Amino acid sequence: MRCNTRIPSGCAISGLMCESGDRVDGSAIIKSIALMHDRSNGLGGGFAAYGIYPRRADQYAFHMMFDDFAAKENFDEYVKDHFIVEKDEIIPTSPFGNITNPPVLWRYFLDVDEKKLEFVEDREYVVNMVMKINSDVPGAFVSSSGKNMGAFKGVGYPEDIGHFYKLEEYKGYIWTSHGRFPTNTPGWWGGAHPFGLLDWSIVHNGEISSYGINKRYLEMFGYKLELRTDTEVVAYLFDLLVRRHNLPMEMAVKALSAPFWDNIDRMEPQVKELMTAIRMVYGGALLNGPYSIILGHSTGMMGLNDRIKLRPMTCGRKDDMLYMASEESAIREIEPDLDNVWSPKAGEAVVGTLNGGVE
Repeated sequence: MRCNTRIPSGCAISGLMCESGDRVDGSAIIKSIALMHDRSNGLGGGFAAYGIYPRRADQYAFHMMFDDFAAKENFDEYVKDHFIVEKDEIIPTSPFGNITNPPVLWRYFLDVDEKKLEFVEDREYVVNMVMKINSDVPGAFVSSSGKNMGAFKGVGYPEDIGHFYKLEEYKGYIWTSHGRFPTNTPGWWGGAHPFGLLDWSIVHNGEISSYGINKRYLEMFGYKLELRTDTEVVAYLFDLLVRRHNLPMEMAVKALSAPFWDNIDRMEPQVKELMTAIRMVYGGALLNGPYSIILGHSTGMMGLNDRIKLRPMTCGRKDDMLYMASEESAIREIEPDLDNVWSPKAGEAVVGTLNGGVE
């Protein structure tokens, strides 16, 4: 039975990662997210894939959405002034299901001119450009901006979006996916999950009720939030804490999903001191609300629940494959014979890291 009603507590997320770096095509992740069709409502779906551009792995891959070709022409002039354009092309699509009225979908493979980097390193330069494009270039939106990865998203059920973008023809070592739109924001192509910046990408089930606080906190560091959705803050917070502040991933998680004060009070003195410092320094980064998220990045995948586990997440392993999903059934749909399956504790991250070369 298919459900067409809006389910505020719904959403579906799924992710898979080959820790050896072997690449698999997108058919498995489409099959996984399709099983959770009834968690979606047709207002949005999307995927992030890593390792899909091995021949251009050293270039930034900008997946772009344009309102029309006039906006694309304006962007073409803009991007030539700020990057070295090695290649640009339409993102291949195929009519499928009820996917209608897509924006102009284009991708650019870019290098940064060394002359632009006198006062800033290249990743910071790219972040600044993404902020400017999304806020200052009319009709243009950066869907993803990392190296050797890309986001594919839009208005529709996720399995239809996957076939629309022909993801069966791509191969990657990490795939993440999402069904439905953010709880409290309108449906539009740029507002579908995943949300990305550089190689960070986020798919999210639930609601970030601390969005206003998180947004103001990020704006102090120069981030511009233009996408009209609560989930956007999560991708930017990981960029701020891990890339700019050089926090280890486990410390970034503690900042975003910090223990409650009464739990900190019962910790050993050294741990209590550390956690108190994190909560005081990064109070504006604390995520509140019911959520489960899957974070993708160039060297791994991480799953995280809110501090009292108001949204579901199940994890599984088979050999060197790590799986995460809103439902165990979505994992067993693509790998029925798991070595291990478990449900992470509230606020506890599950981290997968590449332990081999990326083929």
